[in-house]
Amino acid sequence: MDAVIELVKHLMDPDWIMKNGGLFLVAFIVFAETGLLVGFFLPGDSLIFITGIILSTATTNLFPTENHVINLFFWIILISICAVLGNMLGYWFGKKSGPLLFERKDTWLVKRKHIMQAKAFYDKRGGTAIVAARFLPVVRTFAPIIAGVVKMEYKKFFVYNVIGALLWIGSLTTAGFLLGENKWVKENLHYIILIIVVVTTAPVLFKMFFGKKGSEDEVAVETEDKVEID
Repeated sequence: MDAVIELVKHLMDPDWIMKNGGLFLVAFIVFAETGLLVGFFLPGDSLIFITGIILSTATTNLFPTENHVINLFFWIILISICAVLGNMLGYWFGKKSGPLLFERKDTWLVKRKHIMQAKAFYDKRGGTAIVAARFLPVVRTFAPIIAGVVKMEYKKFFVYNVIGALLWIGSLTTAGFLLGENKWVKENLHYIILIIVVVTTAPVLFKMFFGKKGSEDEVAVETEDKVEID
């Protein structure tokens, strides 16, 4: 646990990032957070914001050009591709493990009725869910897996996967890029990161503790026979 905490601290330090893989490390972490179950704890939002700051302030190890604006667009595209690939891996994992979840007996953690409700929700609002999940820690790790489990239409998933990745990476990286030269931001980066964490985590915590119990009824399925798992 201490090693995880130490890693997260390092990932909040732009200088450490540049000395340990640079923005290629960021691209890999984004892939891991969105595609690997073990990556759910990684600080994607903060890291992407810091990427923008690095791109606006770096004077050495610039890649691929000496032009900061060109580099901004290059890294937005590259990191977005990693985010898309991560979600595709999660979708594939969910699709492969889906039949096992449907066939196994209910447990306290996984119940067939919950999968059925997820199926109804993704059929109705799947595109919005995939895009919105990008901005929610932990949720973005599991959303594509659930989409695979309930067999969300792949073309639809792919389109919203790309849209969500570009919006997520593009907005946070650009924000960091535009604010990176600001002296106050540089001196108070830890407060900026804290605000990002609170803003992105608050909706998840609110839903967990204050979400209406009746919301399950909105996605309830009349009969389990409506879903078939190959």
